Amino acid sequence: MRQGIAGLLLAAGSGSRLGTPKALVEFRGERLVDRGVRLLHDGGCHPVVVVLGAATVQVRGAVAVRNPDWESGMGSSLRVGLAALPPDAGHVVIALVDQPLIGVPVVERLVRAAREGAEVAVATYGGAPRNPVLIARERFAEVAELAVGDVGARPFLRAHPELVVKVPCDDVGDPADIDTPADLAGL
Repeated sequence: MRQGIAGLLLAAGSGSRLGTPKALVEFRGERLVDRGVRLLHDGGCHPVVVVLGAATVQVRGAVAVRNPDWESGMGSSLRVGLAALPPDAGHVVIALVDQPLIGVPVVERLVRAAREGAEVAVATYGGAPRNPVLIARERFAEVAELAVGDVGARPFLRAHPELVVKVPCDDVGDPADIDTPADLAGL
């Protein structure tokens, strides 16, 4: 029986609007990639897999895999990451490297949802579904099939609202992302 809950950090993009790959950006004295790995690890995900592409980065505490097709968008990174997970991972929590205000309790709540039987769970803020998301292994193939271009799990989530457990996280995280230098300065 698959029991483990892995973490998957998508960090392959070039950060074209930001001017540098987001994985390399420092926020409050820590690179975003390291912050994302820590978020998933401290939230209860083991192992943590990081998908890289535009930048080659040494990452501690995680398995780094390269997406050779990273320029095609997030979908290919999600597919590469799901394929890299160990066979005993029954679920995965998928996070994005550019959301540094997501708190560890957000991941803990998604892990708890998995342990309580959820196949799919999504962190919500103000009632709106955002990231991170939790997906059961039994759904990986369909998630991967629908992850095309610059979208990740969103098409799967929209196709299966009956599976989605909404996990309110307003009190423990903020889904603000860093896309531009102004975003970074604003955070």
